[in-house]
Amino acid sequence: MLAQYIVNGILMGGLYACLAVGFSLIWGVLNIVNMLHGSAVVLGAYFCIFGVQTYGLPLYIVVPIACVSLYAAGYAIQRIVINRVIAQPILISLTLTFGLELIVNNVLLNLVSATPRSLTTNFGVIEFFGLRLPVVRVGAMAVALALTGLLYWLLRHSSLGRAIIAVRMDRFAAALMGIRVNRIYAITFGIGTLMAGAAGCAMALIYPITPLMSGLFLGKAFVICVLGGLGSVPGAIVGGIALGLIEGAGSVFLGQQWSSSVGFLLMMIIIVLMPSGLAGKKGYE
Repeated sequence: MLAQYIVNGILMGGLYACLAVGFSLIWGVLNIVNMLHGSAVVLGAYFCIFGVQTYGLPLYIVVPIACVSLYAAGYAIQRIVINRVIAQPILISLTLTFGLELIVNNVLLNLVSATPRSLTTNFGVIEFFGLRLPVVRVGAMAVALALTGLLYWLLRHSSLGRAIIAVRMDRFAAALMGIRVNRIYAITFGIGTLMAGAAGCAMALIYPITPLMSGLFLGKAFVICVLGGLGSVPGAIVGGIALGLIEGAGSVFLGQQWSSSVGFLLMMIIIVLMPSGLAGKKGYE
């Protein structure tokens, strides 16, 4: 049973990495604690659910549509709204995104209600050495890790990625070098929202989704960023897998109801002992 929980924790860790990497990217580049992130995950999940169940579209079409739509929404929100307070103290942008989160969450509650919804899938189970791996979880983790790896490649090997890193390091120097900082801010916010939507699509395949889960997803993103290190894509992967394993172990030894509490307790310990996280470093990779 312990081995099964460890495997389940690793599978969930891949999804958690995709869930947190967008949050970490926005926080690290824009210096914004994006309270809207949890609602973006929920929106991605509902895009997937309604696209498949209501319109009968296949997943390989619904997921890209959801990601592109959320990227466009994130880009527009940053350019039109958040960019007006980007130079203000972090509490101002935090309050603004918190207000936006309340609005989005209330709209979702009125449109789809608080009744949990999920996608019914029957892709089968892979069994080996007595372990059971649902194909849907393996596939969701693979897609999530592929997107996270693609983001890492983008940041390391593209001109856009170098511009994002330059703005992360010093936005004033980046502006002097000819980088359009406001545009980079909007693109970064859009990418972060896209990653949240992709994580939501993956979550819809595994869990029943309700708008009330936005706070839960936001809390997990906080924990993973602290565990892995702020602004680090590898750190998001390390933190996500660590949280998945910790929650799995907590479920075994303390019960399912304590698994989230164990994650938050570890977050506080890491903040005190290792403020840069398990894989974080100064600057941005």
